[in-house]
Amino acid sequence: MRKYLIPLLFLSLFISIIAKTNKDEKLKKKAEQLAHKYIIVDTHIDVPYRLHHKMEDISNATGDGNFDYPRAVKGGLNAPFMSIYIPARYENSGGGKELADTLIAMVKKIVAEHPDKFALANSPKEVEKNFAAGKISMPMGMENGTPIEGDLDNLKYFYKQGIRYITLTHSKNNHIGDSSYDTERKWHGLSPFGKKLVKAMNKIGMMIDISHVSDETFYDVLKVTKSPVIASHSSCRYFTPDFERNMSDDMIKALAKNGGVIQITFGSAFISGEINQKRNEISSAIKKYLSKHKLTQEEANKFEHNYRKEHPYGFANVSEVADHIDHVVKLVGIDYVGLGSDFDGVGDSLPTGLKDVSMYPNLIYELLKRGYSDEDIQKICSGNILRVWEKIQSLSTN
Repeated sequence: MRKYLIPLLFLSLFISIIAKTNKDEKLKKKAEQLAHKYIIVDTHIDVPYRLHHKMEDISNATGDGNFDYPRAVKGGLNAPFMSIYIPARYENSGGGKELADTLIAMVKKIVAEHPDKFALANSPKEVEKNFAAGKISMPMGMENGTPIEGDLDNLKYFYKQGIRYITLTHSKNNHIGDSSYDTERKWHGLSPFGKKLVKAMNKIGMMIDISHVSDETFYDVLKVTKSPVIASHSSCRYFTPDFERNMSDDMIKALAKNGGVIQITFGSAFISGEINQKRNEISSAIKKYLSKHKLTQEEANKFEHNYRKEHPYGFANVSEVADHIDHVVKLVGIDYVGLGSDFDGVGDSLPTGLKDVSMYPNLIYELLKRGYSDEDIQKICSGNILRVWEKIQSLSTN
């Protein structure tokens, strides 16, 4: 009898491997199907600023970047929010409003030149209409409120131009509030104007984006707002304990109580605590070197570029991104999480399996493996953010 035991064990193992392989293939196929069955909204893609530096025809396959039309179609992406990104330096130098106008005009030009592929979208209903017509929607969000320039008339102006959310700050404090990246806490939350702006955004039906803001600013926003708020591209601080740019568990709970949604971002340093620590160590080493050596700006930039190239901090993977979605779901439920990749905004730090917009099915596959239902997938891909966006517009008095 014993002589048959080992062959039977190998046969059993072989059968289990075949069964698992077949199951995986079925789930991968289903992930592809769901990616094209449901609307996928990604609330933060930095195409405009990327093209501002190097123009490419994104209606066709491009050699650079994480986004173009063929890859978006392959991945099932239907509504990428075009980020109108304004670097923090414009707060002091001026010119932020002009740059915003330039980037907005670029998005509109892309749509006008390729009406068979792209369409503008100023509401959830327009996203759904474009999806039915087989077009990729290009709603717009402004990353950094600097172009408001302390004038509420500019808020109305940008809303008319198609901006549907404003990320209140970026990497430095501005006239609206404090940034999570800035060690100086100028306002200890929102500025007096920032509080007025939040109320005005509620009134006009503009989504308030709390990605990038300090914790104090976040809680100030929740005290002032009458509408839900969004985090257009943030992840969970639970995995990156010292990274204020991500949201703490208490903040995620408060966001859910407010009726808002956190859109999980993909950059490896946002996803992996180990990689985040390595990135901090590299940044600290660069800062230390530059403080000891008098270099021109050009020399400093070259040194930093070469140092980072010689000291890569590695990549997270698609499974770890799914861990962040899991964490939010376990913390507050399925209705408060979505996708905000930051494609074209985080360079080459994207996770293995999520390198560009063709790869959303890989993330859906990870979620299916964990037992997420079709309805859950639909909510994560677009249902939650579209519900919140619709709610914000319905509460406006504009």
